[in-house]
Amino acid sequence: MPPKSSAGKEKDLAGEDDVLQAVILADSFNRRFRPLTVGKPRCLLPVCNATLLDWTFESLALAGVQEIFVICRSYAAQVKAAIQESKWSKPTSGIKIVPIITSKETFTPGDAMRDIYTHGIIKTDFVLVMGDLVSNVRIDEVVRIHKERRKTNKDAIMTMVVKESGATHRTRSRADYGVFVLDTETSECLHYEAAVGYPPTRHVRVPRDVLAEHPEVEIRNDLIDCSIDVCSVEVPSLFQDNFDYGDIRRDFVHGVLTSDLLMKNIYCYVVKEGYAARVADTRSYDSVSKDILSRWTFPLVPDDNHPSGHSYEYLRSNTYIAKDSSVVLSRTCKVNGPSLIGSHSTISPGAVITASVIGQRCTIGPNAVVSHSYLFDDTHLGAGVVVEQSIVGARVAIGEGSRIARGSLVGDGVTLGTGARLGPFERVSRRRSQAEDEESDEEWEEVEQNQGDNTATVGEGSNAIVWPKGPSEDDEELEEVERYDNQRLMRIGDDAADLLAHSAADASDSSSDGEDASDASSVHALSTAAAEHEFQAEVTQSLDRAFAEGHSVDNAAVELKTLRMASNVDLRRVREAVVAAIVERVPLVAGGPAAQRAEIAALVARWGPLINQIGGVDPVETVEVLQYHCARSTRQPLFGQLLAALYQDDIVDEDDIRAWHASGAARGQGLKPGAVLEGVKHCWRVGGKMIEQFDAQESSDEEEDEESDDE
Repeated sequence: MPPKSSAGKEKDLAGEDDVLQAVILADSFNRRFRPLTVGKPRCLLPVCNATLLDWTFESLALAGVQEIFVICRSYAAQVKAAIQESKWSKPTSGIKIVPIITSKETFTPGDAMRDIYTHGIIKTDFVLVMGDLVSNVRIDEVVRIHKERRKTNKDAIMTMVVKESGATHRTRSRADYGVFVLDTETSECLHYEAAVGYPPTRHVRVPRDVLAEHPEVEIRNDLIDCSIDVCSVEVPSLFQDNFDYGDIRRDFVHGVLTSDLLMKNIYCYVVKEGYAARVADTRSYDSVSKDILSRWTFPLVPDDNHPSGHSYEYLRSNTYIAKDSSVVLSRTCKVNGPSLIGSHSTISPGAVITASVIGQRCTIGPNAVVSHSYLFDDTHLGAGVVVEQSIVGARVAIGEGSRIARGSLVGDGVTLGTGARLGPFERVSRRRSQAEDEESDEEWEEVEQNQGDNTATVGEGSNAIVWPKGPSEDDEELEEVERYDNQRLMRIGDDAADLLAHSAADASDSSSDGEDASDASSVHALSTAAAEHEFQAEVTQSLDRAFAEGHSVDNAAVELKTLRMASNVDLRRVREAVVAAIVERVPLVAGGPAAQRAEIAALVARWGPLINQIGGVDPVETVEVLQYHCARSTRQPLFGQLLAALYQDDIVDEDDIRAWHASGAARGQGLKPGAVLEGVKHCWRVGGKMIEQFDAQESSDEEEDEESDDE
C-alpha cells in the first residue's frame, strides 16, 4: 500500500540530507510532433543529436538530483532500452534512474501522478519535470528554499519554477501559457489562469478575496513556465483524491488555489538568470535547438557536456563539427552557423548548410540546400534537394531534385522519389509494415487507409503516406489548446500572420464606441509597448553575450534575425534596438575629445557593420535612428562623434547625411515642445556643421584642381 500523506509530511521535513529525487513524466500526452512520433516516444526525439530524455537527465544532474524515476506508458520498452544503453546507466554517472511503466489507462499527467501514488515511490520532497526539459537552472537552490518554507508552513505543497523573460520571448509558447497572480513580497501564487493564443485569451478574472487579503499583488504575463516543480510528498495523494485533475497547471494548480476545502499554498520561484525551456512543440524545438547552438544553455553545449557523450569541435559562427575526423566536408560546400554536423556525415560539393542540425551518418548530395532545418541520423539527400525550415526523421531518403517546403515534418524511414514536392506544413510518414505490432496506432492506420494518389507530392517509388491538413472533424470537441488554429501557433515555420491579423480585427470590432473602445485601444497600446520593450531587452541580452564572448558580426546578425522572426517586429525596431545597444555601450572617457573619439571609433569599427547586416540596408534611417536615440540619451553630446565614426567606416556616406539633414523628421517635425525636441534639434545642428565641413572640403578640392589646371 502507498504511504499515507501525513506520514510523508513528517519525512519530507525531517532532514536536509535526504536523497534529492526527481520524477520525469516521459509521455507528452499530446500529438504535436506527429508523424515524427509514430513508432517512437517523443522523449527519444533528438535535439542537437541527443535525445530529449538525455537533455532532461543532464539538466537534473547539473542541479544535483541523485535519484530519478521515469514514468512512461507509450513505447516503454524503447525508453527502458535507451536508458540502459546510455551513459546514465553506468555506476560512474552518480545518478540512479528507475523506469516505471504505468498502466495503459494513463492518458493525462494527472493519471501519471495517481500512478506514482499507487507505486509508493516518493518518500520526500521531489522535483517534477516533463521529459522534454533543457535547463541550466540550479534546482537544488529551489529545493532548499522550498524546504525552508515547509518548516514554517506545512501547507506549502509546491514551488513552481518560472523564468522571467517577457510575453514575446521565443521559447515562450504563444498558444499555451499562463497568467500568474503573485504576492509581491512572498512570491506566493494566489491565482493561476491558463490562456491560449487563438482565439486569444483577453481577460483574466482574479477572485475578489485575493485582492482583499493581499494589498500588493503582481499579475504576471511575462513568465515562461518551465514545468519544473518542487513538490511535497503529499502532492500525488491530492491527485488521487481528485480524479478530475488531469493537467498539472489547468486543473491541479488552478483547482488547489480556488478550493475552499484544501487550504494549500503554492509558490513561484522566479528565475531571472539561467536558461530553462521545454521542447513542447515543433516551434519550440526550433527555438531551443538554436539556443543550444548559440550557447545560451552553457554549460550544456555541444562541445562540452553534450548529453549523448558525443564530442564536437566549436568553430566560428557557432558551428560544431564532430571531433572524430569522420565528417567529410567538400572543398566547395558551405556551412553557415549556427549549425551542427554529426559524425560520419558527408557534405557534397556545392551543398549549402545554414543554421541547421545534421545527424550522424547523413549524406547531403551535390548542390543540396538545407536551411534552418533538422535532419536526424542516417538520412540521405540527393543532388539538388532543398529542405527549408523543416524536421526530417531518421533513415529518410529524399530523391534528387526534391523540395521540402517550410514547416514540413518527415517521419522516420520515409523514402521520397525523385522530384518530390512537399508543400508548406506537409506531414508524411512511411507505410505501416506487417510487423508493426509493438503498439496499436489507430491514427496512423486510419491515415494509411484514406490515401489517394499522392505521387505528385511524394514522387515515384515512394513509401510515404500524406497526413491530412487542417482541422479534423472532431476539432471542436477538443480543448481549445489542442485545436487546429491554436496548434498553428506551435508549429515550426508558421508565423500565423493571418490568425494574428484576424484576432486584431476581432478585437477592434468587439470594442464599441466611447469608453470601451478607448479601453481596448489602451490595452492594445500597452501590449504593443510591452512587446517592443521586451524585444529591446532581448536584443540587449543577445549583444551583451556577443560582446562578452567576442562573437562575429555574422553570428550576432543571425541571432538578431532569429529574434526578429520570433517577435514579429518591424525592421526599423530592429535597427533602433541595435543602434541603441551600440550607443549605450560607448565607454565615457575623461581624457579629452581625442581619447573619446578613439573609443567610439574602435567600437563602431567592431560592431557598426551589424547595423546593415540585419537586413534592409537604409543608411538615412540609420542616421535618423541614431539622432532620436541620442536625443533621449545621456550620450547626446557624442552624436557628432558617433555619426563621424559611421561615416568613416562607410556605414553611411555623405549623400545619406545630406538626405537625412534635409528631412522633416531630422528637424523634429511633429514633435511636441520639450526635452526630446530640443535634443533632436541639437543633433540636427551638429549634423549641419558636418555638412558644412563637407562643403568646405569640396571647395578646397575644387581650388586645388583649378590650381593644378593652371600649372
